[in-house]
Amino acid sequence: MLAYAIRRVLLLIPVLFGMTLVTFSIIQLIPGNPAQTILGEQATPQAIAALEEQLGLNEPFWVQYGVYISDLLSGDLGVSLRTNNDIAQEMWPYLAGTLELTVFAMLFAIFVGVNAGIISAWKQNSIFDYTSMVIALIGVSMPVFWLALMEQWFFAQELGWFPAFGRNNPREPVEAITHLYILDAALTGNWQQLETTLKHLVLPMVALGTIPMAIIARMTRSSMLEVLRSDYIRTVQAKGSNQSVVIYKHALKNAFIPVITVVGLQAGTLLGGAILTETIFSWPGIGRYIYDAISYRDYPVIQSGILVIAFIFVCINLVVDLLYAAIDPRIKYD
Repeated sequence: MLAYAIRRVLLLIPVLFGMTLVTFSIIQLIPGNPAQTILGEQATPQAIAALEEQLGLNEPFWVQYGVYISDLLSGDLGVSLRTNNDIAQEMWPYLAGTLELTVFAMLFAIFVGVNAGIISAWKQNSIFDYTSMVIALIGVSMPVFWLALMEQWFFAQELGWFPAFGRNNPREPVEAITHLYILDAALTGNWQQLETTLKHLVLPMVALGTIPMAIIARMTRSSMLEVLRSDYIRTVQAKGSNQSVVIYKHALKNAFIPVITVVGLQAGTLLGGAILTETIFSWPGIGRYIYDAISYRDYPVIQSGILVIAFIFVCINLVVDLLYAAIDPRIKYD
């Protein structure tokens, strides 16, 4: 297991190197001139040329790429062309917002999806089975932006249960320690802030987690039905074991392998694709940060943002691979 984990970690190096090359190449093809965007439409050609030379934008492709890689290897993500701030420090609060939203959306999706799938398989062809699968089908088909707007209208405007925008109350900001607001509120012992932060999280969490929840529910049901028909399950049932013991102790572990794969893929997808949810709920996340950078042709920010998301995605896949052996002892890594 240890040797396999080391090999997989080493394989991350060429993957990330290739990702930097692809990202850097594509971004160079984006129409527009960053220097023109920074200086404005009224800038003179001389001023634009001077800024391009200052930023190194007039250098050949391989020179710019070499400088970029050299900075990355030294732990420097660069400086934003728009704000002139260090990207690593500027990006972290946005990345922390997306991580917080994604983690809770996936927890919601896993908890509801897995349990709905288990009960559907257990009560196959029952009213609950049909109802849950219809809801899952609707959840997969429902556009995120529509669900988010409906949540804002019903739960925020009509009922007033939850806030419709932002990560916290702007009049009572959370003392930022890690920029993970739930953790920060807990660390400072401000339980009222913790409650407020959790309320702000509910609507975007449900909107973002609905599609993964539906996919996980369908996958769990399919996998559980296959496992419940296995001979060893019939043997356990013949011994008189309680149905819940059969389901959760014996069947779920073997049925969970494909579910973990789906969870890993969906977590990576949510991390990079939460921009709609972040926009509708005014959630300051990495998606909004990269989108704004694209509008301003801020190449270093775009490259760094995509690289960070890619790194987290491949790390999630590594963890999923290692979890296979932890859940199913029949899987051995040489």
